[in-house]
Amino acid sequence: MKLYLILVSLFFVQFSFAQDASINTASKVWSLEDCITYAIENNITVKEAALNKSIAEIDYSKSKSSRLPNLFGTASQNFSSGNTIDPITSSYVTDQINSTNVGINSSMTLFQGNQLTNQIKQNKLVLEQRMFLEEVEKNNIELNILEVYLQTLYTKESIAIAENNLDASEKEVLRAKARLDAGTIALSDYTEAQSQAATNKYNVIASKNDYQQYIIQLKQLLELSPLEELEIETINENMDLINLEIDKNQLYNNAIGFLPEIQASKLNIAANEKELDIAKGGFLPTLSLTGSIGSGYTSINDNTFSEQFDINFNQKIGVSLTIPIFNRNQTKAAVQTATVNIEKAQIQKQGAEKEVYKKIETAYQNAVSAQEQVIAAEASKTAAEQSYKLAQKKYELGGLSTTDLVISQNTFTNTQQNYLQSKYLNILYHQLLQFYQGNDIKL
Repeated sequence: MKLYLILVSLFFVQFSFAQDASINTASKVWSLEDCITYAIENNITVKEAALNKSIAEIDYSKSKSSRLPNLFGTASQNFSSGNTIDPITSSYVTDQINSTNVGINSSMTLFQGNQLTNQIKQNKLVLEQRMFLEEVEKNNIELNILEVYLQTLYTKESIAIAENNLDASEKEVLRAKARLDAGTIALSDYTEAQSQAATNKYNVIASKNDYQQYIIQLKQLLELSPLEELEIETINENMDLINLEIDKNQLYNNAIGFLPEIQASKLNIAANEKELDIAKGGFLPTLSLTGSIGSGYTSINDNTFSEQFDINFNQKIGVSLTIPIFNRNQTKAAVQTATVNIEKAQIQKQGAEKEVYKKIETAYQNAVSAQEQVIAAEASKTAAEQSYKLAQKKYELGGLSTTDLVISQNTFTNTQQNYLQSKYLNILYHQLLQFYQGNDIKL
């Protein structure tokens, strides 16, 4: 009985937790700012860019450590018999020998054609570039979230329009059926009303499917579970849009100054220039400092182990100079490759600047067009709505055919969709201009 009560209690506890989690998930309404903040923290593309930055930090730290001397120990135990050379005394003997050698060795590069210094500088530039590339990915996610968020809102409002049309067409079917039974309309008028209702039902289903598709895209950008519910916040219909009386060239020049992709392309050029300096360092000699201490023991010596270690203790220090004479044109090829890579980096920078200009020009022109279109679309929608209401009244009074009513409804529906599309495009392109001015994206 006690076991039964415990199991029942655990079940109710888990059930209550599951309900709470479900309520919390379903009750959360995501704003655009929520989506952007969450995506920047959780999106795998941004995380990958952050990991690339971490690798660059490790490479930079490793290159700085290359200036330090290395230090390692050695130990060996050997047995030999017959004619051999004593490894401790270097005497030629014919006997069985047990010998022990221990030592500590170190070396340090004093000069290597400034390659170490230039490698450190290059890795620092690469690290700074990776930081900017991480910002590029964050910006890309932010813009992708903005576009999908607005598309989701657009399809959500399209569902409402489609449902209203379906409701109106179903009422028209009922009226048409009554008029058909009364003998005031032909069967073709009734079937046309049925056809329009079926078409509107199809449009509702299609709009709901489009909405779910954009919800899936938004979930993927947010890295949310497919099973998690996602509801987004609607926007303020009276939101202020930025003034379009701005200088496009000034906007472009400002964007070039702060956009991370441009800064990353500049650092790419600088990093490749350092690569050229590193390659040229291969023509210069290398000077190294070496040192070691060690001792040993041999069985043919009558002294004890500790006495021999004290007697045989030795220290060495020296320098070595390596002068490159001919390395099969490897250094020459490295210099040529680095020179070509600098030119490629400069072209890539030009390409990045052209792409930014294209995006700004496109956003500006589309913003101007969308602002004019939304005014025209609103006027067209208002006129079409009045015309449709008049058509409905005429249809109720028998002064209008079903065909003409369907045409009026379709015209009104098209103007609603045009207005909805122009409204969200207007918001999108104005937000893009906000972004290129260095302002936060907010709805």
